[in-house]
Amino acid sequence: MKELVVLSGKGGTGKTSVVASFAALAGGAVMADCDVDAPDLDIILRPTSSRGEDFVGGKIASIDADLCRGCGRCQEACRFDAVLAPDAGGGAVAYTVNETACEGCGACRIVCPADAIALEDTVSGEWFASTSRFGPFVHARLGVAKENSGKLVTRVRAEARRLAERDGHDLIIVDGPPGIGCPVIASLTGCGLALMVTEPTLSGLHDLRRVVELALRLSVPVAVCVNKWDINPETTREIREWADANRLPVVGTIPYDDTITRAQIAGLAVVECEASPAGVAMRALWQGVEAMLRG
Repeated sequence: MKELVVLSGKGGTGKTSVVASFAALAGGAVMADCDVDAPDLDIILRPTSSRGEDFVGGKIASIDADLCRGCGRCQEACRFDAVLAPDAGGGAVAYTVNETACEGCGACRIVCPADAIALEDTVSGEWFASTSRFGPFVHARLGVAKENSGKLVTRVRAEARRLAERDGHDLIIVDGPPGIGCPVIASLTGCGLALMVTEPTLSGLHDLRRVVELALRLSVPVAVCVNKWDINPETTREIREWADANRLPVVGTIPYDDTITRAQIAGLAVVECEASPAGVAMRALWQGVEAMLRG
């Protein structure tokens, strides 16, 4: 089984448009959207028959008011200022927890002499195993202001692999998150190939370098694609030269083409639309990536 992860060092490079076209061209791969903070692959894949489960991303402290003696040791132990003192004017002695500030470390529980504090699971989002028009699709949604997106990414990948093994699929295609943080590390670790989608700007080249460095540190093979290459041929050439110098294959370049925008509005991958320069380039890109996966 092969696992392809499509990444970008920054948002807005067209990564999801590439993944949607790959979904249409691959013919039965398991798809996974690991951009859990801002998922949008479902707009094109249009999943149905979803099975959803809550994602428990961590724990939050809870103080039992009936047991609390009001000693304040929990507040002293909390590094995150998440424990609130009783209202002096209300007569209550129980301390309370600000759930937004609590990190679930458990320090307050350890120091509490009355055993009044418990750590409770907190639901941080949802993940879904769905059927899409291109095949099995695993995706997720992190709650507003919730954390542990890396843990949720790991859950999505694990479910995608389980479905692939169960149903005999030989390829998983992952739409990864932007940047180089924890969710990207969770998307990259152990995958077979990372396709880096960049754009011909100085910031695009800068962020490409960072995410490639991360992938290589994780011993993941890397290929590069330049989207909208023709808006700045000079920087595209810079990217090619940098890739050549680092022995990274540039497996495709995609021209600027407003057919991609029209396809997105219609909920389609660009390769499903009428013949267009971007559609032709996407097909050539897929051929190059497929050859690397086979090799």
